[in-house]
Amino acid sequence: MNSFRTEINCLPALPIRLDQKILTMGSCFADQFGHWLALNKFQVLVNPFGTAYNPLSIHSLLMDALTNTLDATLFIERHSHWFHHQWHSQFTAQSKEELSARLQAVQNQVQDFLHQTDVLVLTYGTAWVYELKASTQLVSNCHKVPAAQFRKRLLSVSEIVASFKVVSEVLKKLRPNLRIVLTVSPVRHLKDTLELNAVSKAALRLACNELNALTEYFPAYEILTDDLRDYRFYERDMIHPSAEARDYINQKFSDRYFDSETRALLTTLHEIQKALAHKPFQPSSAAHQLFLKDTLRKVESIQHRVPVTHELEHLRTQLR
Repeated sequence: MNSFRTEINCLPALPIRLDQKILTMGSCFADQFGHWLALNKFQVLVNPFGTAYNPLSIHSLLMDALTNTLDATLFIERHSHWFHHQWHSQFTAQSKEELSARLQAVQNQVQDFLHQTDVLVLTYGTAWVYELKASTQLVSNCHKVPAAQFRKRLLSVSEIVASFKVVSEVLKKLRPNLRIVLTVSPVRHLKDTLELNAVSKAALRLACNELNALTEYFPAYEILTDDLRDYRFYERDMIHPSAEARDYINQKFSDRYFDSETRALLTTLHEIQKALAHKPFQPSSAAHQLFLKDTLRKVESIQHRVPVTHELEHLRTQLR
């Protein structure tokens, strides 16, 4: 620690390899994190159910996929479109049957992927949940149904832990060597007020701590709030981490979970992606053609380790 900053040092863990399959699930932080892994050529299925914020809904989506379950009581129609209270609003259709078929297709995709998954990354966003008053059924998404139909409450730590243990037991039977990495989203839920957001994050963090024996914990939340801890590391909405903050958190994940060989490969890949994004003024010039050939050699040097067919084709079509 220096006199101006307290840095979180992410000590190395058992490496995550490029040939392993990763599933990310949870809040919008799981989206950006999963897309970062995909950009770096990891075999990752990114938040296939769409964003889900509370742990019980995340666990339920996993269990439903594993058991081919779709709660028929949670379908709703609004403005001539159908939605499901356990699924994100990106999943909609003009008929209940069409939506059901679409949701089951996603469940089948996830179930197939889970039979091969090596690492499951779950990102919890909030411990505040909404229950339908008519049935006490917890929902993942209210889909703009009038608030009077719901009851809002805070999940207890014991509820989160018990729910996780159920789904974890099923997953471990399916994949005995599955690694589960938990993280708390650093995105702030200001609609709950700052005070109640703090209560929510505390409940999530306590639950993750109680699950230490079954999981690994990556401190994305603490990196933003206790390491970076400055508003310049937030987007203009003062809610979401900025690009700089996301890069920093991703680097910390890389420090913990990638070995030196993988990090070196990702550095080369980043250089390639930066080169491919370059827009030349004179594409046919000797200087640019030499630049393309150098970049092509870099891509060819890593093609045995990661899929770069698209990059190779893109470069070869530009060579004169």
